[in-house]
Amino acid sequence: MLQPKRTKFRKTHKSRNRGLAFVANKVSFGEFGLKATTHG
Repeated sequence: MLQPKRTKFRKTHKSRNRGLAFVANKVSFGEFGLKATTHG
């Protein structure tokens, strides 16, 4: 597969925990909430 030698802008790296709720473990309102176990 052909690759360009240099590009105008570098590609931004994707964050590691994209799409996962791992920090917010408290519910803002109500008693029940959903938490994502996988991304996508």
